[in-house]
This record gives sequence, structure tokens and C-alpha cells, in this order.
Amino acid sequence: QVQLLESGGGLVQAGGSLILSCSASGRMFSGNTMAWFRQAPGKEREFVARIGWSGTTYYADSVKGRFTISRTNAKNTVYLQMNSLKVEDTAVYYCNTYPPNVAYWGQGTQVTVSS
Repeated sequence: QVQLLESGGGLVQAGGSLILSCSASGRMFSGNTMAWFRQAPGKEREFVARIGWSGTTYYADSVKGRFTISRTNAKNTVYLQMNSLKVEDTAVYYCNTYPPNVAYWGQGTQVTVSS
């Protein structure tokens, strides 16, 4: 059974940083593009960033230049370094494959940015 476990969220002041981690069981990572998504209260879940197996990255315009996605394939782990956080980054953050597999959504990790 494939499982995803997101961690690293928390409460941070605007301008601060957090690093999120996502570990997976099973063979989800092998050869797949992995991505981070987020869902703010009252909004649809949205794409944040993705990284290919070889390390090619792509970011949503809203986070470009502030967030960095990376992965360690040997550890089946994908990361999201978030710098210069803004209040509007407040959301539950999820990882998944890209495109996302509905069966893989986990609990996510809450990121709250205070002003």
C-alpha cells in the first residue's frame, strides 16, 4: 500500500522560512515526477511545484523565487524549502505524484504564516 507522509509544517511569521518533507512507501518515487500542492481555507487545492526524476523543476508563479523543491530518490523523499513566506502561503500542503493520483492524497501538513 502506497502511503505519503508530509511533515515540517508549523506557525511562522511573515518573511520566515520552513522546510517541508514528504516520505513515501512503496515504489511511488521510482521514475516519477513528484509535486507539492496546497489548499487554503475556502479555496481549491492548487499546484505549487514539481520535480522530475532527474531533477527538473517547475514552479507556480506565486512561489517562484521563494520556494525550492528537491528530492532524494534513495530515501524516497521530496522536500519543499519555503523562504520569504507570506500570509497568503497559509494552507495545508500535500505531496503527490504529478499529475496527482487521487489515491495518494495524505493528511498534509499545515503551514500558517502570521503577519
